[in-house]
Amino acid sequence: MSYEDILYEVDGARATITLNRPDRLNAFRMQTLEELAGAFEAAADDERVGVIVFTGAGDRAFCVGGDVRDPTRTLAEKRRVHHLGDRLAAAIRNNGKPIIVKVRGYCIGGGNELNVMCDLTISGTSGRFGQAGPKIGSAPLWWGCQLMPAVVGEKKAREILYLTRQYTAEEALQMGLVNAVVPDEDLDAEVDRWCTEILQRSPQGLRLAKLALNSATDLLHGAVQHGLELVALNHVHGPEPQEGIASFQEKRKPDWRKFRMDQGPEPG
Repeated sequence: MSYEDILYEVDGARATITLNRPDRLNAFRMQTLEELAGAFEAAADDERVGVIVFTGAGDRAFCVGGDVRDPTRTLAEKRRVHHLGDRLAAAIRNNGKPIIVKVRGYCIGGGNELNVMCDLTISGTSGRFGQAGPKIGSAPLWWGCQLMPAVVGEKKAREILYLTRQYTAEEALQMGLVNAVVPDEDLDAEVDRWCTEILQRSPQGLRLAKLALNSATDLLHGAVQHGLELVALNHVHGPEPQEGIASFQEKRKPDWRKFRMDQGPEPG
C-alpha cells in the first residue's frame, strides 16, 4: 500500500508509523485514517514486528485531531469517517503488539484520543495534552470519553473533558496520561530503550497481556458506536459545532449564550 499522509517503516523487529502532515500539525483527514488503519494492520500481520512506534512528523505536534479544513461535510462522508475511525481503533487495540506513542509538541483532541488508545506514551518536555470537544461544540466520543476514566481516574477525566485545559508533559505524567517524560533531545534514545526492552520479552506473553488488559474496556465498544453516530449527525446539522468550528477558524471566542438562552455577557 502506498501512503501520502503517513510514513511506514519496518526496521528489524520495530515498525514506525508517522503522521506526516506537519504543515497541518499532523491533523488527520479521511485519507489519513484509512492509511493509518492500513499501516497498523500491516504491522499486526508482519511476523517480523514485535513493537510499534507511533509518532508525528516535525517538532510542533504529534497530532491535533481532525483537520477542520477537511471538506468532509455530508452525512455519508461523516459516516465513512465513523467506520474508518472504528477500523483504526480496532487495528490499534486488537493487533496484539505493544504500541508506543512518541510525542513532541501538541497531542490534542483526536490526537489525544489516539494516545489513550495506545499502550504506552513517552513524551518530550515540549508535549502538551488535552481535549477540545466542548470548546468546539462536540465531545471526544471516539474512545476519549470512554477510556479516559480508566487511564486517569473518573474525577480527572471529567476535568479534562469538561474544561478542555491543556496540560504539560509533566502534568500528564503525574495523572498517568503518559509513562515517561524526557528532554526532547533525548526522546528518540528513550523510545529506543523501551523498544529494546519490549523486544526482550515473549511475543505471545505480550499479546496475551494486551488482550487481557483490554478486556474490560472492550465492553465500551457499543458506547463508542453510539457516540460516533451522534457526532456524525451533529457535525453535519448541529448549530453548536458549526459555531465552534467557525469561531476557531475565525480566531474569535465562540458565542454559546444563544444555546443557553443567556443574553448576559459571555464569561471571560
